[in-house]
Amino acid sequence: MSAEAKLDGVKGAGTLVSQLSDTLRQAIASGQYTPGARLPSEAQLTEAHGVSRTVVREAIAALRADRLVEARQGAGVFVLEPQANQRLGILSLNNIDVARVSSTIELLELRTAVEVEAAGLAALRRSPAQEEMIFDRHYGLRACLEAEQPSSEADFALHIAIAEATNNPRFREFLTMIGKNVIPRAALRPDDSESDQAAYIKLLDEEHNAIVVAISEGDEEGARQAMRRHLRGAQLRYRSLLREVRNS
Repeated sequence: MSAEAKLDGVKGAGTLVSQLSDTLRQAIASGQYTPGARLPSEAQLTEAHGVSRTVVREAIAALRADRLVEARQGAGVFVLEPQANQRLGILSLNNIDVARVSSTIELLELRTAVEVEAAGLAALRRSPAQEEMIFDRHYGLRACLEAEQPSSEADFALHIAIAEATNNPRFREFLTMIGKNVIPRAALRPDDSESDQAAYIKLLDEEHNAIVVAISEGDEEGARQAMRRHLRGAQLRYRSLLREVRNS
């Protein structure tokens, strides 16, 4: 085998390791594998993804290095609880009370700074498979909203899919570190009238749809604007709620 062929083989293996580790990261981030859950066995992953055992081992090693999973002797590989400070030292979620409206606003501001750029990059860099995943997550969120079911997980999964489409793993890691608890609730006030809640749900769907369409069309600036409009709109809604809480 020539040196060039050997080098191509190494590059190919590296690409497969990256692809598999990213796939597993996304599954963990989206909640498919929750903290404490056991990952499929090495043999199952090999068969499911059509890769060698070496690729599976290296992909798992990458997840272990990021403290996403741990191997337990004779038991398998298990998902760990997310460690916020290990992923991003500048932010400690121990100092944030997600139950407080003001804390949610703070995190929404931080998300805006990151996710506006993520949407633009996703419009430029998405692959056909990633675009399909974004549409799939959007339809899943819409189904939750229409059925008046809890939508935080589906909402978070859509934002994770957009982060994945940047093909920069740091965007996904940032959102995973923050977690789905900062996703605005589908109904801010339990005592809102049915018409008010319906209007709010319709608005959320329209905001998400604008983001998804812009990304699909490769509209970098349109995707940024749509994401900014969505997250700033969430900030405004929570600020309005905060004023009501303070006045009462």
